Formats: sequence, structure tokens, C-alpha cells
Amino acid sequence: MSNTAIKHLRDMEDALRADGMRITRQRVAILSVLAEANDHPDADEVHRRTKQVDPSVSLATVYRTLSVLENHGVVHRLTFEGGGARFETADAPHHDHIIDVDTGAVVEFHSDKIERLQAEIAAELGYDVVHHKLELYCRKR
Repeated sequence: MSNTAIKHLRDMEDALRADGMRITRQRVAILSVLAEANDHPDADEVHRRTKQVDPSVSLATVYRTLSVLENHGVVHRLTFEGGGARFETADAPHHDHIIDVDTGAVVEFHSDKIERLQAEIAAELGYDVVHHKLELYCRKR
């Protein structure tokens, strides 16, 4: 496990403890799956991956754990058109998403040009950007 994944794991454990939850073997397996995920898995996919590590993990435990992590801000729930909620750790640097409309694949990207343009448009209208998200629904050429 990378140093980044270990930090994610510790942050998630702290969030569970802050909510009064015990750090069980099953929850550690769920947290490990989330910390190592390089994609945006939904709850079913988190459950499937976790069962490979610990077959005793229930889908209900996955949902409860994700809910607590989301409430504490260490995991973001992403909801894209045409699909269910997906999850990613919250400490990733700012990025936007391309959603492949044919496969459902989610690609992260960052564009300084887009960030500058958004700030310029907001400023022209008398605003400062506080937060934003950009989702592009695309089809491969």
C-alpha cells in the first residue's frame, strides 16, 4: 500500500471513530479498498472488491461505512447522469470528470485553461468562484 493510501486509510479510520464506530476487520477491508481505488466505484463494486479480501462483509456494512465517511467529508459521493452514486476519497486535488456515455467510464482531468475561464466569467459577472464541478458527457471518436 502506498503512503497516500495509508494516509487515506488513517483519515477514514479517524472519521469512523469520530462517529463512534468500531474499526472492525470488515471495515478495515472496506477502507483498504477505498484507499487503493484508482477509479470511482459504486457501493456494489466496493462490496465486490471487499468480499475478495473478507468474504464476511455485508452490503449493508458497506453502505453504512460509506455514509459515515461521506458525512465526515473524507469520501465524496459522485452522482453522474444515468448511473448510481460512485465514490472517491476527498483529499484528491481538484479535478473534473469526463463520463463516457457508451461505457460509463469516468476519466478525471484538470485544465488550467478551464479554471482560468471559469474565474474570468465569474469575475465579469461580479462573482468569485467558491466551488464548482464540471462533468463532460462524451463519446470516444
